[in-house]
Amino acid sequence: MTSTATIPASGLAAQFRAVRRASEWLAAPLAIEDYVPQSMPDASPVKWHLAHTTWFFETLVLKTSKPDYQTINPAFEYLFNSYYNTIGPQYFRPHRGLVTRPTVAEVREYRTHVDREMDELFRRAETGEMTLPEDVITIGCHHEQQHQELIVTDLKHLLSFNPLHPVYREAERPQVPSVPPLAWFEGPHGVIEIGHGGNGFAYDNETPRHKVYLRPFQLASRLITCGEYQAFMDDAGYRRPELWLSDGWATVQAEQWSAPLYWQRVDGQWFQYTLSGMRVVEDTEPVCHLSYYEADAYARWAGARLPTEFEWEAIAANVPMDGNFVEEAHFHTIPLSEHAADSPAQLFGDVWEWTQSGYATYPGYRQPEGAVGEYNAKFMCNQLVLRGGSCATPGSHIRGTYRNFFPPHARWQFSGIRLAKD
Repeated sequence: MTSTATIPASGLAAQFRAVRRASEWLAAPLAIEDYVPQSMPDASPVKWHLAHTTWFFETLVLKTSKPDYQTINPAFEYLFNSYYNTIGPQYFRPHRGLVTRPTVAEVREYRTHVDREMDELFRRAETGEMTLPEDVITIGCHHEQQHQELIVTDLKHLLSFNPLHPVYREAERPQVPSVPPLAWFEGPHGVIEIGHGGNGFAYDNETPRHKVYLRPFQLASRLITCGEYQAFMDDAGYRRPELWLSDGWATVQAEQWSAPLYWQRVDGQWFQYTLSGMRVVEDTEPVCHLSYYEADAYARWAGARLPTEFEWEAIAANVPMDGNFVEEAHFHTIPLSEHAADSPAQLFGDVWEWTQSGYATYPGYRQPEGAVGEYNAKFMCNQLVLRGGSCATPGSHIRGTYRNFFPPHARWQFSGIRLAKD
């Protein structure tokens, strides 16, 4: 990570406490039975997310900053380590949902213990007794915000298997009968600068800032809607191999895809499971839960393409970071009711937008040393970059330079489509 802004101990403490409260807010509607199951290897139980984010502060902050620190259970270092090989071995990820003990109550006790120890650390820093590891605490706060998003997406995947279509939280459902027609915005071209280069926090994979060359291009004015995607489906989009990448077509055949994840056809009408229960698919909502393969196939069908991450960032650099984030408590995409004509809409929030860019280092990148160096760099293989955040992303967590990444078959994240063309 990189951070060139100094935060007073009191400000860092406030940030830490706000982030920790937000995780509890997301967990508040759950029954005890919701905390433990794991629906697939790529997802984790809510209990594990709450414990792992606590493990991060205990392992990378408290154990290194307080010589007298005492953990409440030494086994937690193994159970709740995610992938930090420099720290030690980890419990087998696909079996996290089998770990019924420690109990949810014990995990909450663990969180309370670590929060209390962190408060003591902040107090000592405010009185000048010690210097805080500011960068590590800051990345810990952003790390927990990433897991807050995973709590939402993993929980939705879990609850979707329940034939009772359980409601996580009731949410407002904006009624918008139509959206503005798709328009196109000219992007900057020639040699431009990309990447994080200013003050404030950023992950290491957003740096260093560097120059890229862009050919003339256009970016779509808004996200693709469910109604527009249904037109692709109605035109045999899932049955036309000429629209698909080879790996994508093989995946469609193997997985028997015929619609976005969570869609179901009932009596001739499409419904989709949401965290507010089963709902009719609204034509005006941005379509979500699409893989890169589906986004790319739709773009080919529409006579366009997906943007590169550099094209996306070049336009987003001048667009306010307003949008439908997790704090709005919709937990789903919402239609675009109006559109300012001077810039593309919905660049931030609603859905992560697939780009055609492979996830790789920027020129001049140097991997940080130690455990923090394992945070991003070792995943730079067989992944595609997504930009902009989603309705499950905390609003204070996103930036125009933020690079998310997933393998091309992934669909359980809130991922969708913005078109580009030459």
